[in-house]
Amino acid sequence: MKQLLAAALATLAFAAAADTWPSKAVTMVVPFPPGGSTDQVARAVGPLLTDKFKQSFLVDNKAGATGTIGATFVKRAAPDGYTFLVTSLGPLVIVPHLLKGMQFDPLKDFDTITVAVQSPNVLVVPVNSPHKSLADVVAFNKANPGKMTFASAGNGSSDHLTAELFWQQVGTKGIHVPYKGGAPAHTDIMGGQVDASFQNVNSVLQYIKGGKMRALAVTSAKRSPVLPDVPTMAEAGVANVEVTSWQAIVAPKGLPADVRQKAHDAFVEALNSPKVKEQFTSIGFEMVANTPAEFAAFQQKEYAKWKQVIETGKITIE
Repeated sequence: MKQLLAAALATLAFAAAADTWPSKAVTMVVPFPPGGSTDQVARAVGPLLTDKFKQSFLVDNKAGATGTIGATFVKRAAPDGYTFLVTSLGPLVIVPHLLKGMQFDPLKDFDTITVAVQSPNVLVVPVNSPHKSLADVVAFNKANPGKMTFASAGNGSSDHLTAELFWQQVGTKGIHVPYKGGAPAHTDIMGGQVDASFQNVNSVLQYIKGGKMRALAVTSAKRSPVLPDVPTMAEAGVANVEVTSWQAIVAPKGLPADVRQKAHDAFVEALNSPKVKEQFTSIGFEMVANTPAEFAAFQQKEYAKWKQVIETGKITIE
């Protein structure tokens, strides 16, 4: 009888939580500095959620340690619907294979809410580069292994690992040149200090359109709507280099089911609003806004994929 009563009280408590959520300010932790793609996602949906619920949805940038400081903070937060992590794929599927002694397990310590947006990477070279196609890059790398430089936004970033995956697929190797963020990498690509880079489409679209970088191929299964004349990697002759950079929302493990559903529905509604949709699709993002179950299955697949790439390439960042 006591067990039945306890179960009934718990059910009532969960229902009450969903009915009243949110009854105070909600914090969206971004584990990176302000201004990047992940931060933009949080700041785009925040005002819409604030208007909807008449409670503040605040962005808190807790940067450092490749996103793990912010992720660890959220893992330790109460699973009550008042703390969410808005993050890139890094802390959830890449960094766990690169850092030892992490304070969280990305597959066990969070409740998935939704993948917000995704964007392919694009292989770019300086406009004065002799390489006019992906075939040119492949031929040069095979003839000159370990000579061609590839910039990235940092060790363990999606652009770094895309280059590693590319080298594995074509059976050669280049030189990885990590920068402290995308901006300095972009400067040196345009200046010709580095030979090539796999950059997020949204981060370099303005430079491609402005004639400051040459785009050779995108890493998506289909051509990017914002770069319709640029072939996919497969179309250009290199299969199995399909990569998307993505941003997603998770919560501390143990979120009441009703609160999780209500939060998911609210985040998806905000992501699918015309204003937010236009903001992101115009710069090369695809809106995803999937279910928690779809996100969890996707995370498992991505986690296994990057584990294999990192182990095959013997990649470390420590």
